[in-house]
Amino acid sequence: MQYRTLGVTGVTVSVQCLGSMMFGQLGNTDVDDCLGIIGRALDNGINFIDTADVYSGGQSEQIVGQAVRTRRDEVVIATKCFYPMGPDANQRGGSRRWITQAVEASLRRLGTDYIDLYQVHKLDWDTDLEETLGALSDLVRQGKVLYLGSSSFPADWIVEAQWAAARRHTERFVCEQSQYSIFARSVEQAVLPACRRHRMAMIPWSPLAGGWLTGKYRRGEKAPAGSRFDPASPFMRGSVSTAEDLTSVMRFDAVQALHVLAEQAGISLTTLALAFVGSHPAITSTIVGPRTMRHLDDALAAADIRLDDDVLDAIDKVVPPGTDLPGTDHFVHHRALGAQARRRPRYTTG
Repeated sequence: MQYRTLGVTGVTVSVQCLGSMMFGQLGNTDVDDCLGIIGRALDNGINFIDTADVYSGGQSEQIVGQAVRTRRDEVVIATKCFYPMGPDANQRGGSRRWITQAVEASLRRLGTDYIDLYQVHKLDWDTDLEETLGALSDLVRQGKVLYLGSSSFPADWIVEAQWAAARRHTERFVCEQSQYSIFARSVEQAVLPACRRHRMAMIPWSPLAGGWLTGKYRRGEKAPAGSRFDPASPFMRGSVSTAEDLTSVMRFDAVQALHVLAEQAGISLTTLALAFVGSHPAITSTIVGPRTMRHLDDALAAADIRLDDDVLDAIDKVVPPGTDLPGTDHFVHHRALGAQARRRPRYTTG
């Protein structure tokens, strides 16, 4: 396992970050198995774990906290807040009121006195960013949080957050977490360059494109039981078995071409996909989110793999740089593209 510095912090993290979204009721419900997966990851050199309050309604944080209880000083823990955690309209978002409540709940679930990296899970368009940064900065001063990060922020708001922190003399975001994979490359246009320009770490999520880049989905066949695109899955967002669906056709064609490249390189498709993400100079640590021990072992096999330039060039021909395959959702719905922002106001006279 190799290690890199987390942006400007001086903290060293493994090039793979253990994502824990699949630990709990929305993924692997066997707590002992989840604890075993975390233990193996730590034993194999991973020292970075990412979770969020919303994952399985807090159960993921509880499992992570239980797993690292006797090894807390060895582990860099990252968690997030933003998404609804209850029926109350104020139990969500980036307001000072919610952030101060959410961090206390995360600390309790994790069983720790401090969080290494506390991230805003998504930009809150309805809250002044300076209010969010001010509340987060207070947590740093109180010692409850060490560093701050953003997740799925548009490139212009990544930059705005840096300017706002400088303007108000608050703590700044030192890390961004965006979707990045062979299928989802649009972040190469502006998000990754913005992070490099501001010396921010980048810890991309979904490097396997929801399992597509493991080869588990096959043309004309139903999605495997328990997979993200299983009709019974809580993550189900569409079909992968309808040959007439243009999105699926293009994805299956890409997977077929990438399979050939992986075989020529003597590695698995999973390894090819993870190594591709890790090869970008803006990437600090790639989030791998195993549901089973086998998934973890497949990911660990890619930790030290480096792709040759000719392989990377061949991947560029399958999915061109800076582009996404159809059907990709970054969960970044820029308000400037909404109908209300694009229409001139109608004025009445008289």
